[in-house]
Amino acid sequence: MILSSRHILNTALLVFLGMIPFLTDWMGDSFYTGLVARILILAIAALSLNLLIGYGGMVSFGHAAYIGVGAYCVGIGAFHAFEDGIDWMLNGYIQLTAALLGSALIALIIGAISLRTRGVYFIMITMAFSQMLYFSAVGVETYGADDGLTIYSRSDMLGLIDLNDEKSLYYLIFVSLLVVLYLMHRLVESPFGNVIRGTKSNEARMRAIGFSPYKYRLTAFVIAGTIAGYAGFLMANLNDFVSPDMMHWTRSGDLIIMIVLGGMASLFGPLYGALAFLMLEELLSSIPLTIGGLHVGEYWQLIFGPLLILIVLFARNGIDSFLPQPRKDP
Repeated sequence: MILSSRHILNTALLVFLGMIPFLTDWMGDSFYTGLVARILILAIAALSLNLLIGYGGMVSFGHAAYIGVGAYCVGIGAFHAFEDGIDWMLNGYIQLTAALLGSALIALIIGAISLRTRGVYFIMITMAFSQMLYFSAVGVETYGADDGLTIYSRSDMLGLIDLNDEKSLYYLIFVSLLVVLYLMHRLVESPFGNVIRGTKSNEARMRAIGFSPYKYRLTAFVIAGTIAGYAGFLMANLNDFVSPDMMHWTRSGDLIIMIVLGGMASLFGPLYGALAFLMLEELLSSIPLTIGGLHVGEYWQLIFGPLLILIVLFARNGIDSFLPQPRKDP
């Protein structure tokens, strides 16, 4: 098998990401390990949303809700283990199971209702459900309400993985990204993925040849929500903190920006988009420039906004447009 330039570039990126903990040790600054770990988690969430938007044409503004559900399963378990002495609630496998099942169930409920609509109605319903979960979390005083919930102890993986060790946690996140990339590749290239893409292109034709778009879309919706819930499980352990802000619709908007920035319906697009989004945020927010008494770094979105507009106008599929394109058979 002859590797294309695109494959070599993507592989080089993954190798570089795998070496991050060693590079930061060599630099003597562990800050970037945490930053890249956060990028990889958001890339996992963006990959799941790309299944809906890029391949299925389902623009969901409520995807961050599943991240919040997964994160709160960790936070609530740690809270009761610390406050009430219920040690089994700190078990990472129980927390992970709760995160996956909880996010899958909520995605099933939301998807079953919202997928009966189209266009702007679908967008508004998914956002409405996300805000319902957001305000529900804000209203629960026991778990910190809008102040959030501090996690005093990370998930206990029973000695198999020490999540308190930053390198172990990073490589769990990194391997999770590789697994999700492989899963998305197999899923999109499978007959199931062909139906999802076909439904996006021409739903009437898919119905005519005997497929039920609703069932396939709902299945994709649940798969995407479950993966986002897993991203929430990882994010809670990385940040040692959860808050309702993780569920806000603007966080879903950030994921959409990552997909648009990296390239929709592209396997590695969400990863490139997450890298670009978070690195630009970090660089622009640290600009040491003051104009009229205002620190430019505090208003980094004013710089990022026009950059995003230019990318959308001149790069039809984001960063993916600049990558070597796969050869097409004559």
